[in-house]
Amino acid sequence: MPKSAKAKAQESVPPPLPEPLAVSVADSHTHLDMQGGSVEEALEKAAAVGVTRVVQIGCDVERARWAVKTAAEHESVWAAVALHPNEAPRIEREDGGPAALDAALEEIARLAEDPRVRALGETGLDYFRTGEEGVAAQQRSFRRHIALAKELDKALVIHDRDAHEDVLRILREEGAPRRTVFHCYSGDAAMARECAEQGYFMSFAGNVTFASARPLRDALAAAPPELLLVETDAPFLTPAPFRGRPNAPYLIPVTLRAMAAVKGMDEDELARHIAANTARAFA
Repeated sequence: MPKSAKAKAQESVPPPLPEPLAVSVADSHTHLDMQGGSVEEALEKAAAVGVTRVVQIGCDVERARWAVKTAAEHESVWAAVALHPNEAPRIEREDGGPAALDAALEEIARLAEDPRVRALGETGLDYFRTGEEGVAAQQRSFRRHIALAKELDKALVIHDRDAHEDVLRILREEGAPRRTVFHCYSGDAAMARECAEQGYFMSFAGNVTFASARPLRDALAAAPPELLLVETDAPFLTPAPFRGRPNAPYLIPVTLRAMAAVKGMDEDELARHIAANTARAFA
């Protein structure tokens, strides 16, 4: 049944500000450049509810430049730069083959030297949106980002969609950086235990609140608190009960409280873990 005009209008209305957190945390993965309103407004609303820092993700060359610029302009913003896994095969296909991909990776490497850049990401593998023809380019790009993170001693932020086995295999083959983050963690409980054994951080987003996400909540239950992060991936993955409406960093408390319920932890205790973990991962 088609949505009514009223329902469509409601979907465009930002959710209300949640009750502030008593312990401040960071949004470990957001896309301010894709959200409505100004950066200043987004940061003010986030700070009002106890989200006092955000990690701005640049997932192609132009967005990476924007992330570095924004971090230079706002003390509460850290930057991460990379080629998104789906960007690598697109560059090869549309911009000039392997040489074009190499040139883009070199520009990412140059940007990553900036001290405001705290991570290489989001990189990784995405077999959901890219078919077999794009696997080689994705894997080559992923390996280069791993090497860069180790060379510069910065965190590696991984996008892993329908590619768990290959992501873990390549990390083993290349040797993971000291600080490795699985953004928008999407594996099961067994994978969470494997990540924990390797000391990988697992960042959970609003989809952990979805009714269909029981396997994700099982993974969260298995993950140790000292390796947990929280993120919005805004404007995507708005947590329930606001699913379908615009997401933004100020909604982190909604997801964190849902995570605390799954873990059977006091929200302040979980927030303290997350704040410390974010500092260890990105500082």
